[in-house]
Parts: sequence; structure tokens; C-alpha cells
Amino acid sequence: MLEIVQAINAYLGDYILVGLLLGVGLWYTVKTRFVQVRCFGEGMRRTFGSFSMKGHKHRSSMSSFQALTTAIAAQVGTGNIVGASGAILTGGPGAIFWMWVIAFFGMATVYAEAVLAQETRRRDKSGHITGGPVYYITKAFPGKGGKALAAFFALATILAMGFFGCMVQSNAIGATMQEAFAIPSWVVGIALVIICGMIFLGGVKAIAAVTEKVVPAMAALFLLVGCGVLLLRIKTIPETFGLIIRYAFQPQAIIGGGIGYALKTALSQGVKRGLFSNEAGMGSTPHAHALAKVEKPHDQGVVAMVGVFIDTFVVLTLNALVIISVMYADGGVLANGAAAGPGGIDKTNLAQLAFGGVFGHTFGNAFVAVCLLFFAFSTILSWNLFGRINAQFLFGEKSRLPYIGLALVFIMMGTLAQNDLVWELSDLCNQLMVIPNVLALFALTARVQRQLKKGLRKTHPADEHHHS
Repeated sequence: MLEIVQAINAYLGDYILVGLLLGVGLWYTVKTRFVQVRCFGEGMRRTFGSFSMKGHKHRSSMSSFQALTTAIAAQVGTGNIVGASGAILTGGPGAIFWMWVIAFFGMATVYAEAVLAQETRRRDKSGHITGGPVYYITKAFPGKGGKALAAFFALATILAMGFFGCMVQSNAIGATMQEAFAIPSWVVGIALVIICGMIFLGGVKAIAAVTEKVVPAMAALFLLVGCGVLLLRIKTIPETFGLIIRYAFQPQAIIGGGIGYALKTALSQGVKRGLFSNEAGMGSTPHAHALAKVEKPHDQGVVAMVGVFIDTFVVLTLNALVIISVMYADGGVLANGAAAGPGGIDKTNLAQLAFGGVFGHTFGNAFVAVCLLFFAFSTILSWNLFGRINAQFLFGEKSRLPYIGLALVFIMMGTLAQNDLVWELSDLCNQLMVIPNVLALFALTARVQRQLKKGLRKTHPADEHHHS
């Protein structure tokens, strides 16, 4: 079973995914005339202009900031720590360059996703706002085909986010807490189940209230300590950037094999891990952006771009710079391309070793464990919400409690067993989500362009006059 799933994943990841994600990102970059550059300032102003960690209470939706933090909670998970480490170990430091490229184009993709999620959202029977790709997929392809595609997406999302994904996250929490503080992972599992259960039952409001506080705090802590490492390693910074750029184009020097094989490895690692890190094009974050209370879809679109920016260009890049400056630069442990390195370096402990290399083993372990706890915990909350929206789309309101119960079982199981199959199945369902989502994004280009025009008219009335 494992080998079959791995084979499908390798094919999807190396060929279909790279094409679809780069394709849709390029497409929207051109069609919106570089919205990620033109409207980036507006996105930052909307996100941080009236920054407050107390969102205004909305009965059934979220503030724009809460929607962003819920989206970032989903994006900044183990993908940023474990994913970046995995990409560097398998694809060399150059994989990070390709993650940047994918994120730059991904900002245009996520703009389109958030705009469409806002435009197609609706109220459910109990009067709560709900939305996500299932609604714009049925808009893009009216009739039976669209319904089937939406159902396929919903099922993949429930499995990827609600079940397998949360299992992967709780597994990472259990493993790092055991390594750092010698707390048995089953104890961590029981604590997680109790806390998550209480929050899940509280619904959208409870999740928004937690993520809007946890996400800024965890990002600040991680950035603070990460910048501390970089200050102490300041003389290796030019070399670190040099390694990222050099190995993006000459990966064979560090991965081995021919240039074609090495480039494919670096690129597909960058794209695959980039997808799990920033989730642009996957169709997960639109569930959060649909719930934001904003005047027009464009307003949440520009905020969504900031999410991808923070995720990849700030958090992930900082982690990558720490790893590369400590482990590769200046004759580091992995400098000579010893891919897996001595003493069993793997994607789960690479970051701990890098922080530990500067601040000492005990601190490195503890710090990464605490960050992973917050990162993965907030991801579980967001992913559970996204899965639940799709469970309700497929099975109606009555599915809420059975869904929550099952999700908690998976969270507990994650802390009990390390299973490669679960990681691979989680990867597979994530990759399957991309296909119907990206098809709908291509089909609805005109709608996104219309909303962009409307949004720009409001922001730059003078420009509009000038153009006409």
C-alpha cells in the first residue's frame, strides 16, 4: 500500500502539481497584471493598518484579521519547520529558491482564491456564513460535472485536513515534546484531544478567538529567536544566500546525479514543500477568507496575499536561513553535501540541531518543540474547521458531532504511531485537492478580473480617471 501511494505521489508531485501550480500562478500573475506587486502595499495596510488582536465580534463570521490569522494558522504548520528541513535535505539549499518562486506566483493564486471564496459564499440553514472552493467549483462548472468535482474536492479536504493532516500534526507535536521534555507522546495526545475538543465544539468563533492570539504570538517568538541566531552567525549570511542561489541552478553539486535529475529534485521539492507551506492553489485557506467581513471581495484578496508572504518570505525563510547558516555555511556539518549527514539527521530534527548548534542542544530542542507545538496546534484548529465546512457541504448539519468525534480519534492516533503511510496519504489527499480547485480557478478568471477592477476603482479613483 505504502509503495503504491508513494508512486502516485511522486508522479503527481513531480509532474502534475508543478505544472498546475506554476501554471495557475503565472496565469493569474499575467491576468491581474502582477496583483501581488501592485496591491501588496494595500494588503499590508489592510492587514496591519488598524491592527488589533481583539477582532470585532461578528455573530457568524470573522473580522478580516481573524480570517487572515486562521488562514496563516493553517499555512504556518509543521510545513514551515519540518517541510523546509525536508526540502533542504532532499533538494539541497537551492530548493528554498524554488519555494520563493512558487510563493511569489502563489500570491496571485491566493488572491484569486480569496476573491472567489468571498464572491460565492452563502448562509447555511442556521444563518451562519459558509464558503470555500466547493461553492466556486459548482459555479465554474454548472450541472452534474461540477457537483461531482465539488464532492471530490470536499472528500479530499475532509481526509487531508480533518483526518490525516491533523494526525500528521499531532504526530509532530508528540515526537518533539517527547524528544525535548521527555513527556510521553500519549500524554501529549490526551491533552491535545481535551483542548481541541473544547475548541472544536465552540465553532468558528472559538477557533477565530484562539488563532488571532496564538498566531501573532508564535510568529513573533519564532522571528525573535531566529533573528538572534542570524545575528550571531552574521558573517555567514552572504554565504548562506549564495548557497541558496547557487544550488538552485547547480543542484547536482550537492544532490549528486546529473544536472537534469538534480534540478528536477530541487524544483519538485521546492514546489511540493512550498505547496504544503503556503497552501496557495490547494484550496484550503479560501474556507477562512470566505468568512471575513469585508466590503468587497478584493479587500480580502489583498489580505490573503499577505498570508502567503508572511508564511514563506518571513517564517519559512527565517527557518531556512538558520538551518543553512548553521549546518551548511562556513564548513557546517552538511557543507560537503552529506545529504542525510552523520548521526541520523532527518527532517524532524534538522531545525532542532540548527538552533541547538548556536544556543546549545537543550535550548535548541526545547525551542523548536515549543514552536512546533504552537504551529501544529493552530494548524489542527484551522484544518478541522476547513474539513468541517466540507463535511457539512456533503452531509449537512447533522454531520458536525460525528465529524468532530472522528477528528479527535485521528489526533490521538497521531501521537501513538509514527506511520509513513499516514504522511503519504495526507500528501496524496492534499495533492488531489489541487486539481478541482485549480480547474475552477482557470474557469473563473473573468470573475476575478472584474472584482480586481472594482477593487482598484475604489482604491485609486484618480488613476482610473487618468487611465480613461
